[in-house]
Amino acid sequence: QVPLVESGGGLVQSGGSLRLSCAASGSWFSRYIMRWYRQSPGKQRELVAGITSGDTTNYAESVKGRFIISRDNAKNTVSLQMDSLKPEDTAVYYCNAYDPRLSRTYWGQGTQVTVSS
Repeated sequence: QVPLVESGGGLVQSGGSLRLSCAASGSWFSRYIMRWYRQSPGKQRELVAGITSGDTTNYAESVKGRFIISRDNAKNTVSLQMDSLKPEDTAVYYCNAYDPRLSRTYWGQGTQVTVSS
């Protein structure tokens, strides 16, 4: 198991910013593909952003230009900087780790982000 612990969620007004962090345990963090997903009530969980072991990033179209994903392998953390937040960004955000060598996926418990209009 690779426990993932998210932090940084909260309530913010439209146009504001939040920074989510995810701390992972284990010795192999640097090889994991790290992703952030989100899920709103009544909707499927969707990919928000991802970052590979080589720091290649990808983003959902809806967050491009507003969100930035980054990782710190020395601290076993991945972060999601969210700017220009919109009410439609309101969701529970989940940290996800994929170990390509073992083909295993791990999830955090989620952190709530609420953007008021």
